[in-house]
Amino acid sequence: MLNERHIASLRHLARSGKSVLGPEDDLAGYETGARHDKGRAAFVLRPETSEELSGFVAYCVTNGISLIPQSGNTGVVSGSTPDRSKLQGVLSLDRMNTVFDLNLRNRSLRVGAGMRLSEVNARLEEHGLFFPVDLSADPMIGGMIATNTGGGRFLRYGDVRANTLGLKAVLADDNGSILDLNKGLRKNNTGVDWKQVFIGTVGTFGIVTEAVLNLEPLPRQSATALVVPGSDDAVFQVLASLERKLGPQLSAFESMSGNAMRHAFDHAPSLRNPFANGDIPDLAILVEATRTWEPREGEISIDDLLEACLAEIWEEPGEPLADALVGRPEEIWALRHSISEGVKNAGHLFAFDLAFERGILMDFLAYMHNHLPDTFPDLEICDFGHIGDGGVHFNLSHPGGPPADLEAYEKRLRDWVIDICVNEFDGSFSAEHGIGRKNQAYYDQYTPDAIKKLSRALKQVTSPGPLGSVHFD
Repeated sequence: MLNERHIASLRHLARSGKSVLGPEDDLAGYETGARHDKGRAAFVLRPETSEELSGFVAYCVTNGISLIPQSGNTGVVSGSTPDRSKLQGVLSLDRMNTVFDLNLRNRSLRVGAGMRLSEVNARLEEHGLFFPVDLSADPMIGGMIATNTGGGRFLRYGDVRANTLGLKAVLADDNGSILDLNKGLRKNNTGVDWKQVFIGTVGTFGIVTEAVLNLEPLPRQSATALVVPGSDDAVFQVLASLERKLGPQLSAFESMSGNAMRHAFDHAPSLRNPFANGDIPDLAILVEATRTWEPREGEISIDDLLEACLAEIWEEPGEPLADALVGRPEEIWALRHSISEGVKNAGHLFAFDLAFERGILMDFLAYMHNHLPDTFPDLEICDFGHIGDGGVHFNLSHPGGPPADLEAYEKRLRDWVIDICVNEFDGSFSAEHGIGRKNQAYYDQYTPDAIKKLSRALKQVTSPGPLGSVHFD
């Protein structure tokens, strides 16, 4: 266990009695992750300002104490929870939620890293704006930046990286240096764009405490459909046709496998099954079209436009569509957003977050449906994802609970799936969830030596202290 004098010293630095939790406090919520991971924390730091966080970090670096930054703790790769040594401290952002500085002229928002996405968008709604990275979970802004999340509307708005104008970060050096990159400029080519160092790098190079976010106008018209492709090959024919016909009005193209939808319906009985006779297809795609303006007189409605586009695609050569069901957006999105919990409750879940060139994604899924049963016959494929950008949540469910030899089984499974992803299909083993302890071995194995060398050097320059769950050595 960590020497008690360190916790006493951290409490001396604290600006509030709420800022430091010790072994006598209930730390379970900070030690347990979203996907079966659980560690033991020596303490939990809950600073309220960048300056308070800086003091904590400087003390820990000086004394060689490892810190694990934690935002909303909704990740699935064990990146935000401590190990089991009880020697690491958790640095939580959950009290860094007071900054909310809206700039309507710049269409931007300076916000604390501990604010939840749901609260950000709830407070922006009255201004007709939103932060356009849409997720099923409700993370904090700091974690979204650290993992560069993409979400269901990546196709139209891009990822967090594309929507971050500036940020403030605390470095893990002897001084806990505060790096202020919080300008809301949309164009600034005066040298290295240093904010990018802290986006998608899981808190290893520094801890984001504030950010300036790009905002977008809230959609005023929305139409959705569930599309059943005629074949795997037809998926990208349908996508390409919709992109031509709808242009920037196409905002989502989300895949849902039959198994994933079935578990969503089982877990959430309130969901309406829209398919004829309740027969769930092997694959359905959520298509969304949106407009940012109110309906205009004489203009074709967004619903009629989507229906017309689908009718035209129906007549294209090769029978690209087997079915198309236009429905209420709230009902169709409810199905998509229920899948994560449905799959999670279907058995012991092994979750992969993979990405491919989008024309290759269906080939990977076909390969897995053909070969996974030969190697792991007891697993059920429950994939869903952001097919419009090549990302897939490749979830595998082990019905009835975890296998008896869980640790060895999971290693063998992950090694097999990721080897095929990277070596056979030239994909990424982490599309938008970062590295974390679950992916550390794959970073070590598949990252080119030249890139690892640069990463190690950058780590030494920015945050030489023990920070984060990822190691570049």
